[in-house]
Amino acid sequence: MTRWRVYGEVPLYTSERVNLSLVDVELPDGARFGHHVVRMDFPAVGVVIRDSERGVLFLRRHRFITDTWGWEIPAGGVDPGETLEQAVEREAIEETGWRPIGLAHLGFSHPSNGLFDQRFEYFTADGAEQVGEFEPTETESIAWFAREDVRTLIEQGEIPDGLSVTALGLAFALGRL
Repeated sequence: MTRWRVYGEVPLYTSERVNLSLVDVELPDGARFGHHVVRMDFPAVGVVIRDSERGVLFLRRHRFITDTWGWEIPAGGVDPGETLEQAVEREAIEETGWRPIGLAHLGFSHPSNGLFDQRFEYFTADGAEQVGEFEPTETESIAWFAREDVRTLIEQGEIPDGLSVTALGLAFALGRL
């Protein structure tokens, strides 16, 4: 059996959004050690907004942690008391000024399940209506890209965000893009 055994967990840092723990684990071969785990008690959501005439909606932003610029799908954390769908709509409006229409659940992942436990939930939307402007603290610009161009952006590393790449990959693989 290849299941790791957990003997306990000691919190090292706690905050409203992120918790870091040291987990006492034992491998199936008997090796025992402390493993750092990031706990995030809220899911994140992302939405692939596609429109038959415009293409796929993206926002461009800078990520200070990696000091990179890139195109991303609208995404973000789910606030307390919010449904996943409410979070998708809120994030899309904040980051693009467009409200997604015709939401459908696409899938989920644990993007780095060897390090942290946050769950990412992915959606598609069959269109969007412009309801305002994007939040300039969130987004530098927005653009619609043709389906074929999305593949090129991924290949060229212009979409470095893991949540975006995973959602787009699922959408392509499942025939929803």
